Amino acid sequence: MTDHKLSNAQIAWRAAQDIHDGAYVNLGIGFPEKVAQYQPEGRQAIFHTENGILGFGPSPAAGQEDWDLINAGKRAVTLNPGASFFHHADSFAMVRGGHLDVAILGAYQVAQNGDLANWRVGAKGVPAVGGAMDLVHGAKRVAVITDHVTKDGAPKLVEKCIFPLTGLACVTRVYTSLAVVDIEGGRFVLREKLPQISLEDLQNLTDAELHITDPVIDLITPEL
Repeated sequence: MTDHKLSNAQIAWRAAQDIHDGAYVNLGIGFPEKVAQYQPEGRQAIFHTENGILGFGPSPAAGQEDWDLINAGKRAVTLNPGASFFHHADSFAMVRGGHLDVAILGAYQVAQNGDLANWRVGAKGVPAVGGAMDLVHGAKRVAVITDHVTKDGAPKLVEKCIFPLTGLACVTRVYTSLAVVDIEGGRFVLREKLPQISLEDLQNLTDAELHITDPVIDLITPEL
């Protein structure tokens, strides 16, 4: 384990920097929802939620919630100008029809070929994979935000997933607490890493080989 790592807010900030202005984006329940807080100045993504809203805004202040306006994670939201509502089936038609530019999800494991496991660990986890299996194959780009290792220090970037899969060969980029890693040609390609951690130590915390094809950039984020 390393003493140096990004906070969840910093991981979310880094992922937000790669979302282009006007992108249609679905954020997974929980941690991935933080990405919406860190859109770069001058850019505005259009957020989609599976339960039938396009163009929702941030959570309202405490006490101002309208519980008829919630996202898929049952979190109260607001509406941006031009927001729209639609049937659940129409929402999934948007997903399956390839109309989302980006889906950002959490993960238990990501394999070097892009396989994703993010819904169940053995007997633990939610009772069904839900909309994630549609998102990972419907969105044009699928990214993951996650700690680099588990609470027990086991790698989450692995040679092969051992947990039930959400999707096959679907992830293209992983933003972790230590690095930014692309998945290209069935392998992990290191793009950025914290300057405080050596390549050797990072590799020791990664189950599969990290390949380097271009100079690795220092992963630097603001204090959040």
